[in-house]
Amino acid sequence: MKPLSQLAFWRTSSSTSTAQSPFSHDQIPDLTGKIAIVTGANSGLGYATTVALAAHGAHVFLACRHQGRAQEAITRAQEEIKTKYPTSLTPKMDFLELDLNDLGKMMVPFGLSSDGIESQFAVNHLGHFVFTTTLLDRIKESQPSRIVTISSIAHENFAPRVGIDFDTLNDPTKTNDISRYGRSKLANMLFTLALARRLANDRVYVNAAHPGIVTTSHGQKHVTLLEKVNFALRKSVGSTADQGALSQLYLATSPDVEVRDVRGRYFVPVAKEAAPATLARNEELQEKLWAYSENLVMEKIGA
Repeated sequence: MKPLSQLAFWRTSSSTSTAQSPFSHDQIPDLTGKIAIVTGANSGLGYATTVALAAHGAHVFLACRHQGRAQEAITRAQEEIKTKYPTSLTPKMDFLELDLNDLGKMMVPFGLSSDGIESQFAVNHLGHFVFTTTLLDRIKESQPSRIVTISSIAHENFAPRVGIDFDTLNDPTKTNDISRYGRSKLANMLFTLALARRLANDRVYVNAAHPGIVTTSHGQKHVTLLEKVNFALRKSVGSTADQGALSQLYLATSPDVEVRDVRGRYFVPVAKEAAPATLARNEELQEKLWAYSENLVMEKIGA
């Protein structure tokens, strides 16, 4: 059984019609015999990705914090697959416990993770750094395989101009809710490009995607004016999670990725390659982040 992807889990509008898009759900190939691990799989983009992968034959592990929510998502996905994808296949989905504190934090008030690290950086970058690097040997053994990181246009528009000031990472006076989110998404891009370089001689295809403006639940449980405006904007002009997931599904499943040797790239809706921000392409910053992340992991968990 081969790991297909770890979706940690995507500058164009995400409202593009899938009928006019270069990739659609109909183009996902048969994934029988493939294994996929999807983080944050019980809701939003993660759930939409889970449904699409399982419907096409992949054995999908829903990497979530709460088993109950994951099991509810599995039941819901089974029913959805029966409706959307009439098939004789029985979808294979299982729960995989993964605690990233609160997966996919987006523009939330300043706070620290249980390890004392600024929460958006801890969850959006560091948790996925640990998870991915822990699986890396197995992923390499199972090549050809793929790793898809979910970044955002925020890595270019909202990250601080200095990129990542490691010395003041936990200082709330140096950043705001938006710049902290942008910083975490920049970290996603830096990690993706650094990892792709490390795997340049392997058939492990590492790429990142921006999903566009997608109507998901992010921001609903917070009550600042910024968060309310952000959620209202996404609700009024955002695409569905099914549409938003297309770019990451392209990177996770399309034969084009191997045929064209797509690695270390950044894609925007739908399945269109774009240039990452200049800061993200800075190899010195990539390596500084990698070393910082490794040292922080050693300090906190000794791994």
